[in-house]
Amino acid sequence: MTPAAKAYARRGTLWLLTAVLLAFSLLPIVWMAFTSFKTRTAVFGAPGALLPRPWTLSAYRDVLASDYFLTYFKNSVIVNVAASLITVVLATLAGYSFSRFRIPYKSALMLGILAMQMFPSTVLLIALYVVFRELDLLNTYTALILSYVTHGLPFSIWMMRGFVDTVPVDVEEAAMIDGCGRLAALLRVVVPMMLPGMIAVGLFGFLTGWNDLVWALTLATSPSMRLIPPGFVETYVGQFETYWNQLMAGSMMVSLPTMLIFAFLQRYLVQGLTAGAVKG
Repeated sequence: MTPAAKAYARRGTLWLLTAVLLAFSLLPIVWMAFTSFKTRTAVFGAPGALLPRPWTLSAYRDVLASDYFLTYFKNSVIVNVAASLITVVLATLAGYSFSRFRIPYKSALMLGILAMQMFPSTVLLIALYVVFRELDLLNTYTALILSYVTHGLPFSIWMMRGFVDTVPVDVEEAAMIDGCGRLAALLRVVVPMMLPGMIAVGLFGFLTGWNDLVWALTLATSPSMRLIPPGFVETYVGQFETYWNQLMAGSMMVSLPTMLIFAFLQRYLVQGLTAGAVKG
């Protein structure tokens, strides 16, 4: 086999493997989309049938007509947007401090922060539940926001520290020579250069909280405070029957915004995750 033929064969194999992996990854999404257009009887009428027969929007109408869906969606947006903004601010300040200042035992502190991310979420959840119960904060936005900030902040600090390390110190020093203070130099010079990293941290925190089930299910038991994942479980999954078509229709509607956000901001997420990986 000639070198050119070997190159074509290798490229064809890679394309085939990519197509198989892509089909394997997209199959659940395709199944969810087609199930959302089925009637309740059609979901179980033909086991294994992928295409809806007949096609109907009844599941979408039922979900939108319910007050629960709008409540879950509103709560999720409020909690995750607030948690993401707080995480971005705290992670930016902490990452900047660890990158620029001489802090005693800096390496040990960074390892301690990373170790906090390695604890099982259930261990942290139990402790936070006890604290919030004593402070009478259960079934409130405050408890949910603080829990998501606590859960995502350690990794976010590591991301921001790596991104700050890529910003030249000379640029910041030049701004301070021109009359800017430390805070002004941070806001006017460093923050614009760290914007991709900040977007990555915010996107990471938002998507993590948007898909969370355990924390939201434990800290918010009131129907008016439920977020999307536990709300869907409580509403569409019953003891004797699961409303699969409505569950899939609601899942499609709440997945589309996150897909669009990720599609537009994925390059920032990649930059933030790889920041500081190569130094030179």
